[in-house]
Amino acid sequence: MCYFKGTKEKLKEFAVKVMDEYAKNFKRPGINSHKDLLWYGKHENYRYYKHTDKEVRDGTRKMGERKEGRQDHIQIIVSRKDATNRIKLSPMNNSKGKNESHSKKLGQFNRVAFKQSGEIIFDRLFGFDRVLKEIFAHANVQKNGSIAQKEQMDILEMSTNQHHNLKHVNELARDVADGLFHSVADMVGYHKSLI
Repeated sequence: MCYFKGTKEKLKEFAVKVMDEYAKNFKRPGINSHKDLLWYGKHENYRYYKHTDKEVRDGTRKMGERKEGRQDHIQIIVSRKDATNRIKLSPMNNSKGKNESHSKKLGQFNRVAFKQSGEIIFDRLFGFDRVLKEIFAHANVQKNGSIAQKEQMDILEMSTNQHHNLKHVNELARDVADGLFHSVADMVGYHKSLI
């Protein structure tokens, strides 16, 4: 049972767009869209508590019990080869193109770019206004970023109270995560309305 009319179709559309990005992210000739991949997606309406969930560990829920609320999601399975069964594809490949023979064999998959593209597609498709602390770039900088990137993100967090344009702040945060600015001064110089 789908709770809102059109949810299933929107999720299918989202899955296709994400798989298009997945294909493009390999940067391989002949792998340009979801049609070049061998994949299967299944729409599901429910989620169930697992042994790792906080509620199961603290005893408020039982493992296998159905979670309440909206739980629509898509499960996707993707082959490690393309639709022709000739080209190997691995999203775990970290190649940046420096080892040319390795890149030709497995592509140049950028997992960070893929995660960000999925987030952007979701936000546009569903009209979701994500606050700065909810974007992947923010979480990634907090976990893996340099001190300069963390300082820049702190400035952006302080400025979000004054900004009403979340989209612009989030785009700037993605630039910070990409290492576009060397310092807070560089970032502020780029976007003078932060001061």
